[in-house]
Order: sequence, then C-alpha cells, then structure tokens
Amino acid sequence: MKKQLLFLLLLISVATVKAQTRGVRLGYIDMEYILQNVPDYTDAKNQLELKAQKWKQEIELKRNEVNKLKESLKTEKVLLTKELILEKEEEITFQETELLEYQQKRFGPTGDLIIQKAALVKPIQDQIFTIVQDIAENKYDFIFDKSSDLTMLFAGKRFDISDQVIRRLTRASKRDQLSKKQLKELDEKEAKEDMLDESPEMAERQKLLDEKKNARELLLEERKAAREAKKKEYEDRKQQLIDERNAKKNGTTVTPTADSKEVTDTPKAESKEKAKEADPEKAAKETEKAVEKQQAQEAKNESLEARKKKQEERKQQILETREAAKKAREDKIKEAQDKKEQNKTEN
Repeated sequence: MKKQLLFLLLLISVATVKAQTRGVRLGYIDMEYILQNVPDYTDAKNQLELKAQKWKQEIELKRNEVNKLKESLKTEKVLLTKELILEKEEEITFQETELLEYQQKRFGPTGDLIIQKAALVKPIQDQIFTIVQDIAENKYDFIFDKSSDLTMLFAGKRFDISDQVIRRLTRASKRDQLSKKQLKELDEKEAKEDMLDESPEMAERQKLLDEKKNARELLLEERKAAREAKKKEYEDRKQQLIDERNAKKNGTTVTPTADSKEVTDTPKAESKEKAKEADPEKAAKETEKAVEKQQAQEAKNESLEARKKKQEERKQQILETREAAKKAREDKIKEAQDKKEQNKTEN
C-alpha cells in the first residue's frame, strides 16, 4: 500500500511538471483482455487446464484409496492385533503424507501449475511490453495496466490501447507469409488503424464515411443488375421479334413465348422499348411496381382461399355437430323403445 501511494505521489509530481509545458498524455492496457484475445495463449491455457483437470482426478483417486484404508481399518479393528493396527495406521499416515506432497507438487505456491502458467504468460508479456514501449514512444507519457494492483477509479475508453496491442501481436505471425507488396499494403493499413485509435472523433467520422461508401456501392450494384436484366430482356424480345418476321417471310410459324406476347410489330412498340432501354431506372421501377402488384394479387388470392377454407371447415363442423345430435336422439329413442319392450315382456 505504501509503495502504491509513493508511486502515485511521484506520478502526480511528474505530471505537474509536464503539464506546465504541455498536456500529459495517458493511456492504459487491460492485460487480461489482451491475453484472452491472443490465440496462442488461449490454446496453451486450454491444454494447461486439461492437465490440471487430470491432476485433480489423480488426487481424487488417491484420496478415495486413503478413505478406503480408513474404512477397512475401522471395520476390522476389533479383529486385529495391536501390531497389525499400528502397521495399518502407519500405512494410512504414509498415504496421506504422499497425497499432501502430491497436492503441493501440482497446486502449491511453487507447484507445476504456477510454474507452467508463468512460463506460458512470460513470452507473451515480454512481447506486450515491447509493443507498449513502441506505441508509447513520442505518443504517451504514462501507460498503466488496468488489471494490475494499481487501483483505477475511472478509465475512459478512448485511452484504452489494448486493441492496438492485440493487432500488433497478431500482425507479427502474418508478416512471414506475405509478399513485399502485401507488406506495404499492411503497413499502410496499420498506420491508418493506429491513427484512428489515437483519434476517436476521426474513427467515428471514418465509420460514417465507410457506411455511406458501402451504401453507395450497394445502390450502384443494384442499378447495374437492373440495367443488365433489362438489357437482356430487351435483347430477348428483339430476337423474338426478328424470328417472327423471318417466320412470316418464310411462311412458317413461331411459337410465342411469355415475353413475345408483350411485343408487337408496330413502330410505336419499338420506340417504347427503345425508351425503356434509354432509361433503365424507370424501366426497373415499372418492373418493381408490376411485381408488387402481382404479389398483392397473390396475397389477396391467398386470403380468399384461407377464408373459403375456414368457411368449409365451419360448415363441416356444423354438419358433424348435427349428425352427432341426430345420432344421440336416435339412440335415446331406441333406448326408450327397448325399455318399453322389456317392461311388456316382464308383465
């Protein structure tokens, strides 16, 4: 506690001196968050947890063996001599001591679990510290670790450089597999990402620009697709028209298609098609309206079918109810007649 207080006082004094010349630039990292997002560390940690689980199972088996020895001694104690009892008690004590030593070896303060955890974290921590120093150079005055013992009562998200550290950790493994051109593109991308991280306002502005760009590209793609579809439709109709004219000249007939029904040989129809080709957006809107109209008609037909089906079901239900009532009346009449006949027989 005293060390932390001295550190804070030293920090405040240094910050005061720096504040007299320029603003103090602060940043922080969350070591736990970074480690959770490093794939190599996560895989190694999972393997270590599997080992720890296996050690726990071994400890549980040893404990069960000791308990069995105790139960056995408790049951047979009255039948054993003092020497045999003493011998079994020594065996139990030895087994308990062995169990305790094994627990300490695996899970003690200097046990295998702690040592392997430290060996697992240290290389990654060294990389993180190197990256933090590289980021901090000429950019930050102080960088803290949020997950350390130093209490942070408040930490603004814009001062968090954990994602920068994670990106640089993952970049190192990719660089060996890239060409010079790809490395150059990656460096430009990294510089842009780092700049956005340092300026949240710029990052927000870039996000809005990217969203607008994506929306514009999507709209252009939709318009292009509509133009292509309309162009293909026009070409198909034009070809159909040529085939029909050739058929008339040769005295043969051409089977009309669904598209050809809408095409005529009049100059007016041709000019209309040309107008549609000249304005594909308008043609696309007309096609969309026709599709919507068709969908509305189909929905209406489905609604009528559903209503008709409901009426049929209701009609069938009424008929079934009537049949059931009629049958009940007939059964009642028959029962009364049978009873009457029985009374006559008895008299």
